[in-house]
Amino acid sequence: MLTGILDGAPAGLALDQRAMAHQLARRRQGYGRSPRQLLEQDDLEIVGGVRFGTTTGAPIAMLLKNAEAARWAEVLSVWPPHADMPAVAKKTVPRPGHADLAGMIKYDLDDVRDVLERASARETAMRVALSTVARALLSACGIAVGSDVIAIADVADGGAGEGGIIADVDDVEAACLRADASPVRCLDDVLGARMVARIDDAKRSGDTLGGRFVVRASGLPVGLGSHTQWDRRLSARLSMAVSSIQAIKAVEVGVGVRAGTLPGRQAHDSFVVDDHGPHRSSNRAGGLEGGMSTGEELRLVATMKPFSTIPGGLPSFDIGTGVADRGLVERSDVCAVPAAAVVAEAMVCLTLADALLTDLGGDSMGQLLEHLAGRRARAAAMMRGDAR
Repeated sequence: MLTGILDGAPAGLALDQRAMAHQLARRRQGYGRSPRQLLEQDDLEIVGGVRFGTTTGAPIAMLLKNAEAARWAEVLSVWPPHADMPAVAKKTVPRPGHADLAGMIKYDLDDVRDVLERASARETAMRVALSTVARALLSACGIAVGSDVIAIADVADGGAGEGGIIADVDDVEAACLRADASPVRCLDDVLGARMVARIDDAKRSGDTLGGRFVVRASGLPVGLGSHTQWDRRLSARLSMAVSSIQAIKAVEVGVGVRAGTLPGRQAHDSFVVDDHGPHRSSNRAGGLEGGMSTGEELRLVATMKPFSTIPGGLPSFDIGTGVADRGLVERSDVCAVPAAAVVAEAMVCLTLADALLTDLGGDSMGQLLEHLAGRRARAAAMMRGDAR
């Protein structure tokens, strides 16, 4: 069972039970997932902070039960086993690429299971559950968040796979729905079919695959975050949020690493003035400048490594004997990049909702929307050339 508390949600935010269940289901899907996803049905229960489907302003408390929990009751028992219960064998071979060894050394533990259960990506189910409240808040403010997969291993879009410039989409919400219709959450059907074939190849050879995905957000007001303090920069907060997801090894903003190869005249988003007034000529910054939102589409690209829980296990050693052994193999996905993109959406939703409330404030949705309208009005006036 996972538990979570979300504090700071304004009162008066309407929640949709079916929408919340839908987001949890999205996390469990994606080609290359293990059969256990069919077993781990998430039963979400809200036990505080919501009444009749609307937030009250109190902390929102959630419980997420798992249908598999009963099978692990003895192995993960809070209390020592009874005399008539069989002893639970310790797992003493850490997996390379996981938190196992560092966690055991840090907390002075002699059983890998004391580390791997919390280090497991299973905990991201609660992140997604809590983010459904943040997503509802963003939606009420006219902000949409979505994602799509751009690479599975070496199967990638020609530009995206080589660090090229990824284009904005016309409609973030519509693009996300199209991605969800793909088994690998790819917007290009031909490329998606190649990704599926690559995953099949890896499964046959007993291997795992990583990849890359992009998270997008539209409708953001100008100025979320701050240039005044390093820890208030929205770019830093978003990067940290996405990189906190298990197996994520890199997060890029806008053109990302490509920015280091472009001359200044090509790297930045110049302003142009035409019949529509002043506006940007491009969005290479990915919607973030100086640690603040620019009002353009937010665009983050994340890279996920292959899982190191591989059939047969990677070479390791037994911490009790020092003898060479194979890393623990219990359950694993061949590829979870599509699911990781959904988790990244959740982290972006939580971070953006917090930034909105930090910058604009509001104990109720009515107050927040009023403050947001004022920010947008000021931005529009300045873009018209009226800075007064």
